[in-house]
Amino acid sequence: MEKIRVRFAPSPTGYIHVGNARTALFNWLYARQKGGVFILRVEDTDVERSRTEYERSLIKDLRWLGIDWDEGPDAGGLFGPYRQSERLEIYSAYTRQLLESGRAYYCFCSTEELEENRRKALAVGAMPVYGGRCRSISLEDARRRMADGEQAVVRLRIPDDGKIGFDDLVRGTVTFDLKLIGDSVLVRSNGLPAYNYAVVIDDHLMRITHVIRGEDHISNTPRQILTYRALSLEPPRFAHLAMVMGQDNTRLSKRHGATAVDQFEKMGILPEALFNYLAFLGWAPPDGREILSRQELIDLFDLGKVSRSAAIFDYDKLNWLNRQHIKRLAPRKKAGFALPFLQEAGYLPGEMAEAHWAWLEKTIELLIERVDRFADLPSLFGLLFDFSPEAMDEEAKKEIASNAAKTVIRSFAAKIRPVKDFNYPEFARITNEIKKETGLKGKNLYHPLRLALTARPSGLDLDKFIPIVEEGAKLGLPKNMRSCAERIAEVVAYLDNPAGKN
Repeated sequence: MEKIRVRFAPSPTGYIHVGNARTALFNWLYARQKGGVFILRVEDTDVERSRTEYERSLIKDLRWLGIDWDEGPDAGGLFGPYRQSERLEIYSAYTRQLLESGRAYYCFCSTEELEENRRKALAVGAMPVYGGRCRSISLEDARRRMADGEQAVVRLRIPDDGKIGFDDLVRGTVTFDLKLIGDSVLVRSNGLPAYNYAVVIDDHLMRITHVIRGEDHISNTPRQILTYRALSLEPPRFAHLAMVMGQDNTRLSKRHGATAVDQFEKMGILPEALFNYLAFLGWAPPDGREILSRQELIDLFDLGKVSRSAAIFDYDKLNWLNRQHIKRLAPRKKAGFALPFLQEAGYLPGEMAEAHWAWLEKTIELLIERVDRFADLPSLFGLLFDFSPEAMDEEAKKEIASNAAKTVIRSFAAKIRPVKDFNYPEFARITNEIKKETGLKGKNLYHPLRLALTARPSGLDLDKFIPIVEEGAKLGLPKNMRSCAERIAEVVAYLDNPAGKN
């Protein structure tokens, strides 16, 4: 049985988006499940738009997502080079073969002539295919004209009549009428190979057995099969994946939200979560499970069960999956993912001591249930750092200004002042004393203290809030965190002078 060989072949003309990443993932899953080979090939013959930084970015993004490759531009392999720009001599050799066999020919038609013919065809409701005007030019005449400075493309000579079809592993039998195809361009006038030509040669020489790609390539497939035939080569099996759409059933784009893989990383989506979610865009496991590891996805993936229907990208579902994968992480791992977001917000130092890590782990465990993405954490951490009695809402200000609340807060301030190591047991002791002294209890006792310690009417329970704030206040964090004693003192000063008069 032949060894499965698949490839992901992006053009480095932009950042990799989720549609491309889903294609890469399905190829990777198929190769890993079948014990095959996954190849990364960079199709960079679009010299005007290709950029080295885009190639670096796509490699980084694929690695972040957890997709590795057995052969590629950075990994090497027996069938390289793995950049098309480094394979031009290979394409030229095959072009000479096609020209000399008469299966291809030089075309000298200008862009203006081709556009005029296109307009005429459309005006009468015909398919605007190339009419074959240069087919009869002999190879000798063509080479002489080119020696005299004329420019030409190389076209594949395609039969005028008949059908061409292939069995798609996702869509079944697909058939095309040759009259609607026309003689396709193999080599542009600048000497660079066209996509449909280079990809055939590369897939053949790299021994690709299965081409798994988006359905936008279906119209390219008959041209590629005809090129295989012209070269007397056996084509691979094809599988065309339905497009990824937004929830409004239009093609996914920036207006729907983040689409580039690196944007999801910046949002604090875990690579495991995005990997998991992309696998469900057009496929679902037979047992209905939703939260799956990479190995579980490898074990369960079935190319034959991929849907023909468009896949809808649901950001809410991705966020939910991300939350589930976050829960699976060990505390230190969660802290590691959260760290850059909190450092950027100015809450944590650049150099983390073990005491910082220990505090961070405990704090994240308290707050993480409230977030879908790590990028949401800084706003929650802000609730621990940001403290301002003046910024409380009017209802809260009114509450702490009542006589009963003032009594509780001032009594608490006096009793906390001599306490060296304040903690929640001390809080419980002090509030019990105030209860006995004032007769106040329940909300009348505890809610004024919540407002005085947090400047907010709700939030973390005080038995969780107090230890985190007290520990954080001793760490010398970049942004000052007030201790409970400092907070109470600030509220008392505010009550004494609510208008901020000197």
